[in-house]
Amino acid sequence: MKFANTHTEYQEEDIALLQEMMDDHQLLVWNDDVNTFDYVIQCLINICEHDPLQAEQCTMLIHFKGKCTVKTGSMEKLLPMHKRLLDCSLTSEIV
Repeated sequence: MKFANTHTEYQEEDIALLQEMMDDHQLLVWNDDVNTFDYVIQCLINICEHDPLQAEQCTMLIHFKGKCTVKTGSMEKLLPMHKRLLDCSLTSEIV
């Protein structure tokens, strides 16, 4: 078994892991009483690059749970999707 030579090595690994976790944001879509299932599914396919089954499953979660994380990633990756979802009259947020 090999051990790290210094405490500094552990700190650098911990910092890198924390940074990676901080860069991972969630794109949420919230339920509404306006948009149809088919419309939300199509938006998730077109905007978030979901396959049809994934889009349908997310849409069901949105409907029954009130919201669903439809994508995770960096803010740079999620912000354009968020804006497009809003432009399509869907309620979304990045957390």
